[in-house]
Amino acid sequence: MKVITLFNNETKLIKKAIQNNRQAQHVLFELHAPKMLSVCRYYIKDIHHAEEVMLNGFFKVFTNLKSYRHEGSFEGWIRRIMVREAISFLRQKKTIQFVYEEYEHVDIQNETAQQYDVAQLQQLIDNLPEGYKMVFVMYAIEGYKHAEIATLLNISEGTSKSQLFKARKLLQNNINTINTKEYGTK
Repeated sequence: MKVITLFNNETKLIKKAIQNNRQAQHVLFELHAPKMLSVCRYYIKDIHHAEEVMLNGFFKVFTNLKSYRHEGSFEGWIRRIMVREAISFLRQKKTIQFVYEEYEHVDIQNETAQQYDVAQLQQLIDNLPEGYKMVFVMYAIEGYKHAEIATLLNISEGTSKSQLFKARKLLQNNINTINTKEYGTK
C-alpha cells in the first residue's frame, strides 16, 4: 500500500512540478537528492564537484520534466540524467583516459571474505584511474551493459570489457595489499 501511495504522490508531484510549482520541485529534489549525490559521487572524487554535477543534473531534470514518459521509475530516469551529467563533466575536465586494448577474459578469484565499509570501498574505487573507474561504476554499480557503456562513452565494447577487467584486477590487488598489511593474509 505504501508503494502505491508513494507512486501516486510522486506522480502528483511530477504533474505539479511540470507546471513550475516550486514547492513540488523542492519536494522531488529533497526526495531524490541524497541518492543522486551518491550516484554523482561514484564518478567524481571531489564532493564539491559532485554536488555541482548533481545540481546541474536536477536543473536538466526540471527543465526536461515534460519529456518523462512515466515508463519505468522516475528515480531511474533521474539517475540516467545524473550519469550523463557526470560523464559530461569528466569529459570537459578531460580526465577520462581509456586504454584501447582488446578484452582478454581471466577469472579473478575472490580470495577474501573481509568486510569493508562503504567509505573504504569508495576510497578504493576513487583511487582507480578515471577510465577504469567510470566503466567499473557503470557496469558493477549502476548495472549498465557493455553495449550501453560503449555508446555513452564513445568507446568499443571490447574497450569497456578491458577497462572493467583491469579495474577489477586493480581493486583485487589493492584489497589483497590491504589484507596482507592489516591481517597478514590475502
